Amino acid sequence: MTFPLSSALAPTFEHVETTGSTNADLVDREPARHGDVVATLRQTAGRGRLDRSWVAPTDQTLAASVLLDPSGLVAESRGWVPLLAGAAMRASLASLVAETGGIVGLKWPNDVQIDGRKVCGVLAQARSDGGIVVGVGVNLTVPADRLPTATATSLVLHGAEGDALTLADRVLSSFLADLLPAFDALVAAGGDARASGLHARAEAECSTLGRDVRVELPGGADLHGIAVGLDGVGRLIVRPASGDDVAVSSGDVTHLRYE
Repeated sequence: MTFPLSSALAPTFEHVETTGSTNADLVDREPARHGDVVATLRQTAGRGRLDRSWVAPTDQTLAASVLLDPSGLVAESRGWVPLLAGAAMRASLASLVAETGGIVGLKWPNDVQIDGRKVCGVLAQARSDGGIVVGVGVNLTVPADRLPTATATSLVLHGAEGDALTLADRVLSSFLADLLPAFDALVAAGGDARASGLHARAEAECSTLGRDVRVELPGGADLHGIAVGLDGVGRLIVRPASGDDVAVSSGDVTHLRYE
């Protein structure tokens, strides 16, 4: 059986040899239940935030999607879902690269990085019935010369061992074992991220906080300042050099480096 660890954690687990998008598969699937998962090592038409393409070298990257039932969450608290997924993936990947000393961080709102380079992206999409499909794309065994950008990395480049399928199952099973109960805790708390513990966890693991950042806001304006925290609905709080703090709900964040 492929994905033996991960398939034990999902009501329905489907490993597809090839698909355009695991997110699209679950967005359109009927019937579908909370916790259902679709996974592949061969995704041909993946998408990222802002409708960008996600480059996934065949048999070297994991693409997987899980369906979450947000019944009981108020609309505002759904903004926590990408951060929750990012935190769960950060923990999963950190366990694989712990021996090499790589620093695994969550870049707001939904990228996971190792030593400042992107190894995983998270994309949440809504279904027509209100369900949320959370997709993850993880660079597993991509060599340096096949990485899609100069700011990307892969697990194998940070000492993770095993073939792509074995690594994919380890990553995904650990991710699901963290994500599903953490999401249930958020629902049980009525979407209150502080009461569920998610707010403190996300702030502790978010590598964006405390950094000088530039945020490209919807519409093209730039916001410069220090990322000082997350508010009650998961927005990034940026403190500019002058003026009041700004709560950012969406935008492209760049971590600025000064020599």
